[in-house]
Amino acid sequence: MPNPTAAMLVIGDEILSGRTRDANMHFLAGELTRHGVTLAEVRVVLDDADAIIAALRELSARFDTVFTSGGIGPTHDDITADAVAAAFGLSIDVRDDARALLQAHYDVTGREMNEARLRMARIPDGARLIENPVSVAPGFTVENVHVMAGVPSVFQAMVASVLPHVTGGAPLLSQSVPVFRGEGDIAGPLGALAAEFEDVSFGSYPFDRNGVFGANVVVRGTDHARVNLAVSRLATLFPQRDA
Repeated sequence: MPNPTAAMLVIGDEILSGRTRDANMHFLAGELTRHGVTLAEVRVVLDDADAIIAALRELSARFDTVFTSGGIGPTHDDITADAVAAAFGLSIDVRDDARALLQAHYDVTGREMNEARLRMARIPDGARLIENPVSVAPGFTVENVHVMAGVPSVFQAMVASVLPHVTGGAPLLSQSVPVFRGEGDIAGPLGALAAEFEDVSFGSYPFDRNGVFGANVVVRGTDHARVNLAVSRLATLFPQRDA
């Protein structure tokens, strides 16, 4: 049975402008792989309500789980919470439990709970809060969409809070085999091997090591025995003495 699927929606003008390098996708992909969930699509959109709404509706319908990052902070351009509410036809307002979390945090730190910070307590009706042990301001879950911050340390903490509630499958296993031949030479035999092992995936990633060309062939699958057998067959097809 195939593993559950997931998509990620990265939200923010700063990502698309190149001002900020996104680290969250790489982290999420690794965590989902270990959890037995296939990250099947990653999409990046501007801080634009219509774009966020359209993407959320499409992705939540196509995949078992959707993770978002970015746009739930205190500034005027943090519009993700409102867009999620609109996408699911929900009302949104300051929620008492979220306000209490923030108020307790700011009381301890001696900072004022001003109007901007109160924006982070605005939660769509019926959403479940996502714990944020780093900076307290919560994320939230609506149906199959988990809405999280874009700051990597906060995003990672929220993923840790969410994953126990996400149904996983078999962890994806992988092995890498260096083949010291050009991709044009290995394409035919590798394609035949992939057709034989339909339950295993093969990826070819070319390299140049001090003028020696080749490709790392990565074998992935959820069945340990099948992955090992595929790797063994690959090694027989392309023995290392050809290096």
